[in-house]
Parts: sequence; C-alpha cells; structure tokens
Amino acid sequence: MGGHLSPLNFADLDGWQGHDHGSALEAFRRSCREILEQGAGFRRPVHFGASPSSWRSACLAAFELVDARGYFEFMFRAYRVHDPERPEGLFTGYYEPEVDGSRRRSSVFHVPIYRRPPDLVSFGEGDLAYGRLIDGKPSHYLTRREIEEGALSGQGLEIVWLRDWADAFFIQIQGSGRVRLAEGGTLRLSYAAKSGHDYTGIGGLLVQRGVLREDVMSMQAIRAWMVDHPQAARELMWENKSFVFFNEADLEDPQLGALGAQHVQLTPRRSLAIDRSLWMFGTPVWLDTQAPAGEGNRMTPFRQLLVAQDTGSAIRGLARGDVYWGFGDAAAQIAGPMKSAGRMSVLLPIEVAKELGLPA
Repeated sequence: MGGHLSPLNFADLDGWQGHDHGSALEAFRRSCREILEQGAGFRRPVHFGASPSSWRSACLAAFELVDARGYFEFMFRAYRVHDPERPEGLFTGYYEPEVDGSRRRSSVFHVPIYRRPPDLVSFGEGDLAYGRLIDGKPSHYLTRREIEEGALSGQGLEIVWLRDWADAFFIQIQGSGRVRLAEGGTLRLSYAAKSGHDYTGIGGLLVQRGVLREDVMSMQAIRAWMVDHPQAARELMWENKSFVFFNEADLEDPQLGALGAQHVQLTPRRSLAIDRSLWMFGTPVWLDTQAPAGEGNRMTPFRQLLVAQDTGSAIRGLARGDVYWGFGDAAAQIAGPMKSAGRMSVLLPIEVAKELGLPA
C-alpha cells in the first residue's frame, strides 16, 4: 500500500508557510504523552504505524523544540495520500453535543444514558467487536429498540437522564457529550463501548425514502424533521440498531473536548478521526478541503494541520477524515453540514518512513 503515498515538499502544501503550527504541536504533544507512556496505537495492527520505537525520537523532540514549524519540517516527511476507492477524498465534521439533563429521573428528564452493562463483551477485531455470550457463543447484543423499550431498566446502569430521545441519539452518534445538570454544573460523557450491531445512518434513509433531499441533508435538517414527526422519528432511530454506552468523565481541561479513541482530550479544529487500521493515532494530517464558515455557513477553504486522535465506525478509507469542531451549538452549525471533497497529506516521522520503506 506504500504506492498510495507520494512524497511532498512542505512548500507544496498550500497555506503551510503562514499556518499556526504552534497549536497543532500542542495537540501532537498530547498524543505523544500517550504514545510514550502507553504505546497507544500499537495494541492492534496499523498499516502505516511502524514500530513503537520509530515514533519515540519525534515524540521526545516535540517537548524540546520550540519552533513549531521547524520541528515538523525537521522531524517529519510529508506524503500526499492517494485513495483509489475515493480519489476526491471525503471530510466531514463532528462535535460534542451540549444538552440539558438531570441525575434524577422525572417527568421532564426521562431518557437514560447508560454506562456499559456487565454482560457486554469485547471480542476484539472483526464484524462482531462487541456483543454477548449466549450458550457460550458470541452473539449480537440488544438492539437500540430493545434497550430503549426497557431491556436494561432496573440494573442501575443509568448515568444521567435527558429530555428526549433525539438528544440521546445524537450524543451516541457523536460519541461524547456535555450535560448541563438541573442540579448545577456540567457532566461530561465519554465513549465506553457499543452494542456490536452495524451502524445505519438515518440521514441516508431519509434521502432514500424521498423525505429529505441529499443537497439539503445535514444534522440540522434531520433534527428539524424529528421535531415535526416525533413518532416517526422514534421509529427511524430504531432502524439504527447500534447503541453506544458511556462513562462519566473527569477531564483535566474543561476547554478541551472529550477523550478520543487515543485516550487524549480532543482539541477543536485540531483533532481528526481517521481509519485506525491505516493510520497511527498521533499522526499529523494536513487537510486541504472546505468547511462551513461565516454568515450563512458558506463553504470556505479549510487548510489545517490536525492530529489523528479519534476514530469512528463510519470513518473508513485512506483519504477519509472527520474534523472535531468543539462543543455546543456553534460547533454543531459547522460540523452538521460539512461533507467536503479535498486532499489529505500525512506527516510521518523520518524513522517511521524509513521503517515502512517509503521514499524520502
């Protein structure tokens, strides 16, 4: 698969010279702490990961060099990614929903967010990564409908209660959330596990059925339709059998996002979800694409150095990324409609490039 990467000069990256490399370096340092302490990202095969030792020099230098641009140019080699299955690339956005909730169930707050059940088993890689054992054999876990209709009730698994099912659904889709508690304060939710069922995108279903047009499809359009059709919305959500469980997170920096799959806090506009079978967590990625901005959320150039710190079930392929935009309504307005073509380039430490046999 090395033929899918071609070497670049940093000057070939449009916007590189005038970029703010410092904040990208801060995000990369968070990844490096995890790499150096835990060897994160090496617990499973990663095609462009190489060995843990090949990342060590670049990570140690990240805490010593103060010239951020010079650091990346000195310690890394840049490569343009060529994806034969998706030559134009695909880059979307995600965010951390912020909703109202309570630690106590009431007539207002009646929709539960669950922690991981004790009978949910991780089977490792493959189509059935999570599930349960039935007669000693791996099987899928409960469906979304079964859980929402009470299959887990009475087990003390509820972390918090929300106002409506759509709030809970979109927190699950995004994989994290902030809950403004009626009792005061904010509760942070981080991904813990999923049920093992395949993910079904309900936006695609609405387009297939002629309910919404593809050219106007966004998270905001889906939410508006749900408000107008609450019962149909509930049944539509059940068609996505996949269900996500959470942890209550005690996070170090309240200005950063929830923990990504690398177990570091995500940085708005700097963290990227990637296909973890291909790219090592911590890999710096230069995106040249478009994102909503300004009045009317018109599409504008987005040229940014990000760090691969997260993944997702829908993020598959070489030139595929999901940009983390932050939390709350402002982030949602950008993340929701983002679905852009573009170019993706990766920065690999020199020792990693050598170990993979890539051209310099």
